[in-house]
Amino acid sequence: MTQQHRWASHLVEDVLPWWEAHGADDARGGVRTGFDNDGVLVSSDRFTWSQGRWAWLAGELADEADAGRLPVDAATWRRRCLDTCARMIAEAVRPDGRTHFRVTETGEPVTDAAGESATSVFADLFVVLGLSAGLRQLPAGDPRRGAWLAAATRILTTARDALAARTAVSEPYPVPEGFTDLAGPMTLLHVSAELLRTPEHPPMAREVRDGAGGQVERVHLVDGLWREFAPLRDGLDDTLLARHVTPGHLLELLWMIEHASEQDPGFGVLTARARLAYAERAASLGWDADLGGVLRYVDRDGGVPHGRTVAGSPYEALVRDTWDTKLWWVHAEALYALTRYAPHSPALADAAARVQEWTMRVFPEPGGEWLQICDRAGVPLNRVVALPVKDPFHIARALIFMNRLTA
Repeated sequence: MTQQHRWASHLVEDVLPWWEAHGADDARGGVRTGFDNDGVLVSSDRFTWSQGRWAWLAGELADEADAGRLPVDAATWRRRCLDTCARMIAEAVRPDGRTHFRVTETGEPVTDAAGESATSVFADLFVVLGLSAGLRQLPAGDPRRGAWLAAATRILTTARDALAARTAVSEPYPVPEGFTDLAGPMTLLHVSAELLRTPEHPPMAREVRDGAGGQVERVHLVDGLWREFAPLRDGLDDTLLARHVTPGHLLELLWMIEHASEQDPGFGVLTARARLAYAERAASLGWDADLGGVLRYVDRDGGVPHGRTVAGSPYEALVRDTWDTKLWWVHAEALYALTRYAPHSPALADAAARVQEWTMRVFPEPGGEWLQICDRAGVPLNRVVALPVKDPFHIARALIFMNRLTA
């Protein structure tokens, strides 16, 4: 079996059929993701960020079918993309340029204890991601184009401004006071670059992409230093927040930068040599030399994350308690990024081979798509990772890109 056929067949024969059978809501649009780790649907509520990611995924699958790279039905996936976008516009998007974090099966917003429904800037940004795919799939002259583009522009602007002002909220793990996290500019960079793939994209999308890229270079990836959470004042560099890093996250960011640069050669974040060096560092620090696989969190010098806690935050507890778990999304991102960089570095070629072997041996679950979370040895854990959802995004996206890479 060729490498290309391996990735395409796993996607088309294993991963997508599970979601078509269990997740796709072809009657009303969107996707059900309220599954526990056994694949049992325990909640029909819809998390908005999963809906936006599903819309993007469906649009990308339609494009891959049209290009002849995947044997899936383009019309079916195009309809799923457009139906999900329509449902997000109708049910999730608020007049203030934010989105409901979660809605019920019938579209009513779910509020937190304080009565608030817009609790994650990342949910906002993933709606923009989904709409960017929807705008590519809409036929020319479709009357929805103007409204969808206006919604995407307003939501992206609102999110950019909130992140800059440090007023953005990010449930379930708020960023502690005194720090700025890589996830903000990283997601802004990627979502705005995807919006730029739309022919009638708003000019501000380029400004958002470039501004986010500048923050990555100025704050988070500077002269070989890698900061997942960058301190905003002196005296915090010895903290757990400042010292920990997330290898899968950095590898995800690096391929996002590569994609944005291929799309627009005028966009440059880090030199090619610097990107390669960061990939080598993520691969080296992240690999579990004792038991294999990629660790969720490590110290910036390697090994168990350490440092004093300052916020008593849920995120600090997450790093301390789950650093050695092996997650589906971390391995999906490492799978693609390392394979992409492998031709340029012997060390990364070795890392890619190790990650491919460990990932495909441990995570695919016959009849059940992929496992979500395992312990350090690769034994499945029945534990909620961040939200009580199972989401197809990282796995299917990585397999689409792997298939494209080896075509």
